[in-house]
Amino acid sequence: MAETASGEALIYDWNTAGNGYPHRATPIEFDDETLRDGLQSPSVRDPSLERKLELLHLMEALGIQSVDVGLPGAGPRARADIEALCREIVASRLKIRPNCAVRTVMADVTALCEIADRVGLAIEASAFIGSSPIRQYAEEWSLDFMIRQSEETIRFAVEHGLPVMYVTEDTTRATPDTIRRLYRAAIGAGASRVCVCDTVGHITPRGVRNLIPYVRQLIKEIGADVKIDWHGHNDRGMGVINTLTAMTSGVDRVHATALGIGERVGNCSMDQLLVNLRLMGYIENDLSPLRRYVEAASEATGVPIPENYPVFGHDAFRTATGVHAAAIIKAQRKGDSWLADRVYSGVPAEMVGARQKIEIGFMSGVSNVVHWLVERGIEPAPRLVEEILRAAKERDRVLAEDEVRQIVKFVAAESEHPLQVDTVESWKAEVRGD
Repeated sequence: MAETASGEALIYDWNTAGNGYPHRATPIEFDDETLRDGLQSPSVRDPSLERKLELLHLMEALGIQSVDVGLPGAGPRARADIEALCREIVASRLKIRPNCAVRTVMADVTALCEIADRVGLAIEASAFIGSSPIRQYAEEWSLDFMIRQSEETIRFAVEHGLPVMYVTEDTTRATPDTIRRLYRAAIGAGASRVCVCDTVGHITPRGVRNLIPYVRQLIKEIGADVKIDWHGHNDRGMGVINTLTAMTSGVDRVHATALGIGERVGNCSMDQLLVNLRLMGYIENDLSPLRRYVEAASEATGVPIPENYPVFGHDAFRTATGVHAAAIIKAQRKGDSWLADRVYSGVPAEMVGARQKIEIGFMSGVSNVVHWLVERGIEPAPRLVEEILRAAKERDRVLAEDEVRQIVKFVAAESEHPLQVDTVESWKAEVRGD
C-alpha cells in the first residue's frame, strides 16, 4: 500500500481490518463453464469451433485449471466439438483439463467414454441429477431411484477410467438428509468430487456459510479424499459474492462463465471473480489476457458487454464528472501513476491493461477540457476551453471526439491568430506529470 512522505497510508482497507480474509491452506481452482453452461442462455449463439478454440487458449493463458467442453447428449455437433477441443488440449500440451456434463444415464456416459478413448485423454465426467424436493416432485423421482441412477453411471465411468464429479443440481434447496444419502452413494461408487449447485440462484451468503461446512463435515465423516466444487447462478444478483463466500468457506474449485452468461440471467462471472480474487490476494494470475477473453466471449456468443459492466464495460475507467476528473488530474500532476489509477477507482486499470479516461460532458469542468486537449496535443487556450465547455453544458450527453474536434477547428478558423501549439509540452508537464 502506498504511503505519503510522512508514512501515512493512502488507503485504509476495511476489507482486511480485524481478522481480514480467511486463510486458505490450498490454492483455489477454477472450472470455466462458458462453453457448456454458459451456452444454455436463450440469447446466445453457439460459437464456431474456431471461436471455442480461441477461448480455450485464453482460459489456459489465464491459469484456469479446468474447462467444461460440452454435453455429449446434446447431439452430433456437440460431440464433434468436444472431441476437437480435447484433441487441441492434447496436441498443444495445454495444462487445462477437460470435463463434460453428463446426465446420470448410461447413453451420455457411454458417449463420453468413446470420445475419451479416441482422444486418449481422461475427460472428467460431471454427472448431474436434481436433488431438491421440488425437483423430485416435478420429475416423480424417488430418492432410491436417484441413488440407483447415480451409482450405476458413476461406477461405469470409473470402470472406464474417467474421473467423476458428482453434481447435485439445486443442492441449495435440498434437505440435509438427501444431500447426505446422495453424496454417500456417489462417493461409495467412486466419485472423486462433489459439486454443490445453486442452480436457480436461490441461496444467500449466509446460506452458503451454513451449507458448505455441512458438506465438508459429511466428507470428513465418510473419510474419503474427495474435493468440493461450487456452481452458482445469478438470479438474485449474488453469483459472485456467493462464489467468493463458498471459496472462503473451504470449497476446492469454483465454476464461472465469461461475462456471467448462462441460463436465465446467468452464472457467476469468471472475469469478475478473477479480478476480485486477485485484489483479495488469493491468486496472482496474470490478468492481462482477461480483456481479450471477455471480448472474445462477447463476439463468439453475440452477447454485448454492457456499458457499465464492471472492469470491462466502456464506462469502467471513464469519467466526465468535473470533481472526479480533477482528482485524477491532480494525481497525474504529482507524477504518480499508482495514485492516479486509484484515487477514483476501486480496481486499478493497469491490472487489466486499461487506463483512466477523462471525457467532456454536461457535468464536466475546466479540468476535463484542458486534460482532453493536452492529451491530443492541442493548446488549451482560454477561448477554446470556454467554447468546448459551453457546448458540453448544452448537451444531454458526453461530447463525441469528432464534436470536440469540430469546435477546435471552428475556434481556430475564427481567430485572427491560429492556435499555437508550442506550449503543449509545458502543459503536459503541469497537467499530466510527464
